[in-house]
Amino acid sequence: MPVRSQSARPVPRALGLLAALALLAGLVTAPPSSADPEVSISAQSERILTGLLSTRNQMQAQSVSARAALLSADFLGTPYGANTLIGSATQPEQLVVELGRVDCFTFADYVEALKRGGDREEFLDGLVDVRYRDGVVDFAHRKHFFTDWAAVGPAVATDVTPSLGDGVVAVTKKLNQKDSGGTYLDGIPVVTRQVSYLPSNAVDAAVLGKLRTGDYLGAYATDGGLDVTHVGVYIDTPDGPMFRNASSLSGDRQVVDTPLTGYLATVPGIVVLRPVM
Repeated sequence: MPVRSQSARPVPRALGLLAALALLAGLVTAPPSSADPEVSISAQSERILTGLLSTRNQMQAQSVSARAALLSADFLGTPYGANTLIGSATQPEQLVVELGRVDCFTFADYVEALKRGGDREEFLDGLVDVRYRDGVVDFAHRKHFFTDWAAVGPAVATDVTPSLGDGVVAVTKKLNQKDSGGTYLDGIPVVTRQVSYLPSNAVDAAVLGKLRTGDYLGAYATDGGLDVTHVGVYIDTPDGPMFRNASSLSGDRQVVDTPLTGYLATVPGIVVLRPVM
């Protein structure tokens, strides 16, 4: 919105030029910066992070899948907690690290960030890359949608859904636009994106054979303004394929392993993102 000056006094040319240069400098430096974001982390989360980093650093020689399984396993039993992130169209964004309670998306954020750094600062840098577009910590740059991980930079994952089989369905979505009108998130534009998903009834043994431990699974959303409604980590275990997720169900309210075949019966289909590291 244009802003008019409140002052009617003339400004000398030299002073006006200096003011213009100062304004120009301000305009150049005004865009959000990823340098030194404000970090919100409690003493409890600091202690948990120390333990998680210790686990991470003891398995340097492990495969990518093994690291994903072990790091995500450390969250099993962590209480479910929604709305832990700080920031909105009207509230300054903070880089939140809340490890004492997680929702499905922050659980995935933290697992992925842990894979990217062996100390606190590297973890925070990794979390910025995972959670924010172009590494800029503000609400407008937050990766609000699951498929943002593959669609915007820095890329966190590759969308491997189209390779899962002939039954894959591609749908053009207008992300953030409610079918009933309006938007889900104020201050965030509507983004047109093609989202591919595999219907649950098409997930057979051949498809499961293509999944890897550490893949991220999203439950496809039928609403045109969402890509998925829930997210978790695929884990291949001796007891069968599991969907490791921060569950908000009344019987869970924590990070749990849910048998994947049973979970698929409750959702329309899945979107599969494979982490790049």
